[in-house]
Amino acid sequence: MSLLLRRAPVLLVAIALLASTSLADDFHLRVHIARQPDDRTSGNAHAVVWLTSVDQKVPVAPMERVRLLQKDKRFIPHLLVVTTGTKVQFPNQDPFFHNVFSLYKGKRFDLGLYEAGSSRTVEFDKPGVSFIFCNIHPEMSGLILVLDTPYFAESDKSGEVTIRGVPPGKYRMNVWYERSSEEALSRLTREVTVPSARELGTLEIPELVPDNLPHKNKYGKDYEQQNELYKQ
Repeated sequence: MSLLLRRAPVLLVAIALLASTSLADDFHLRVHIARQPDDRTSGNAHAVVWLTSVDQKVPVAPMERVRLLQKDKRFIPHLLVVTTGTKVQFPNQDPFFHNVFSLYKGKRFDLGLYEAGSSRTVEFDKPGVSFIFCNIHPEMSGLILVLDTPYFAESDKSGEVTIRGVPPGKYRMNVWYERSSEEALSRLTREVTVPSARELGTLEIPELVPDNLPHKNKYGKDYEQQNELYKQ
């Protein structure tokens, strides 16, 4: 058997992958956050939509140079979406101490007390949502959503979502929004076909959870008066 014939299956797979890549298209939809009547918050930003292939396992590469800043007693950005295996840096750019931790869902970690100008790093090695807090400043909160797919996007203020470069095929579409509920979001999950269903119209996302819910410190207790050496 000639070398060309022996390599024919490999060549066919490579050609198929190249063809799939060349046919990749943008997946577009719109979301609308259905808010409570007394909620004056405007905009439809920060809903995340992602596609997971039904037909095949898609390799997912970790993202590089990803940071969740601590500045002005805030996590910036408030919501960070990364792929599995991504290492996230947590630099402290405030002129005082922070103690970043996450103990509720997703990746569990406690970075301990660290000073202004220093940084810590955490690898997010599995899919899920991590709620991020500071053990010194109860007003600080953030989220890291880890996905096992490269096909995702976050809605802008107008609710527009565009996932770039999605190859043809069948996908499971999932939606996540911080102030909705798992039950409500699960009802938005569906199977879609790309490219025929790349325009799905508008998805209604109910806003059910109040903003700035109180949380416990890393010891599972209410926040108490902190040592003035660290509390600013």
